[in-house]
Amino acid sequence: MRVKRGVASHKRHLTIRSATKGMTHSNRVSVKRGRQAITKSLQFAYRDRRNRKRTFRELWNARINAAARMHNTTYSKLIASLKAANITLDRKVLSELATNEPKAFEAIVKAAQK
Repeated sequence: MRVKRGVASHKRHLTIRSATKGMTHSNRVSVKRGRQAITKSLQFAYRDRRNRKRTFRELWNARINAAARMHNTTYSKLIASLKAANITLDRKVLSELATNEPKAFEAIVKAAQK
């Protein structure tokens, strides 16, 4: 007996069409173009999840540097003095303190420079 494969194909196509919802017309309508678009979008998502970490670290460093310069030091000197004083605060926490709690950041800078 002959096996027709229309149901499986339609299910695959429906999955692709639902995943390409919101994309441009050709990517949404054409199954072949849709499959390519999904593959590319997943590659971009994977890459950008890693780039987000890099971008946030850049932002934190810029904030710490700006706050450090208000206290007559630089980013690199501040980080070096924090390491020498065994103060283990990561850059995320330091940037949050620099933007939201300037008094606490000033206390950390003074403790590091002793």
